[in-house]
Amino acid sequence: MSAISMQNVSYTYRGAATAAIKDVSCVFEPGLLYALIGPSGSGKSTLLSLLAGLDLPTSGEIHFGEKSLRDMDLDAYRRESISMIFQAFHLFPLMTVIENVCYPMELCGLHPKEAKERARPLLESVGIGVEKFSRFPANLSGGEQQRVAIARSLASGAKTILADEPTGNLDTANTVNVIEILRQLAHEKGCCVIVVTHDTEVSVLADIVYRVKDGALTCIEA
Repeated sequence: MSAISMQNVSYTYRGAATAAIKDVSCVFEPGLLYALIGPSGSGKSTLLSLLAGLDLPTSGEIHFGEKSLRDMDLDAYRRESISMIFQAFHLFPLMTVIENVCYPMELCGLHPKEAKERARPLLESVGIGVEKFSRFPANLSGGEQQRVAIARSLASGAKTILADEPTGNLDTANTVNVIEILRQLAHEKGCCVIVVTHDTEVSVLADIVYRVKDGALTCIEA
């Protein structure tokens, strides 16, 4: 699997006087869980957006493997090479649990029957039993909704997972459960998992922790 590397990356929002990201260089490797910590407004979410190809750097380069994101089809990159997990889950409220997980596979052209066959073990792998497959998101707890969101993120087969405050709406017990799932994806499945977080539970369980402050990145733990 390809690593993501950042080389002297800076980013300035249009009309802003100062850069949101300042000369960041680092490599995110497969098989590890990374935590990006720092105060609100420090640049964490901007950094994640750049890694997701939602924006391109003002200067510097981001590579996925050997290829610069500037030279890639970014829609295909987001669809096939990375997966996103959000604090607000972003499940489709009028789709059942299994339909939510099937959706990205069907979007890529997979037959609905085959999508369901692939969705079942993905849901079971994150602790969602078959008795909940036909439920709607509103009938699940917050922890269960986030597990479904993780299963859906795995549906594309992407091995790079970008998570923006994935435990922000969860209690302590569910936070630990979700982070343990992300750790297993890194350590057992070889995924590169990058989590933006304010949660100390996440940083304690991460393999490598980066502090983002005023747009700069510092490794504080390995």
